[in-house]
Amino acid sequence: MMTLPPIREWWSELSLEARVDVLGESAPQLSERARAEIRTITGAVVGMTETLSDEDLEYARSETRSEIADDDSD
Repeated sequence: MMTLPPIREWWSELSLEARVDVLGESAPQLSERARAEIRTITGAVVGMTETLSDEDLEYARSETRSEIADDDSD
């Protein structure tokens, strides 16, 4: 069985496009782009049917909100 590495290990290194994919319409299913980037970042085998947990999605949303707030304060 393939196991997705913890989101904290790869979220900050994902491209903007992959982040949009992760939080987009297909959530919690990961897009091919996101899976490929996670493989590159972590070296992990990321399966075609990997999905994010509710906790992972909340982490991603929280990090995104934090980044937007940081950009707004610049």
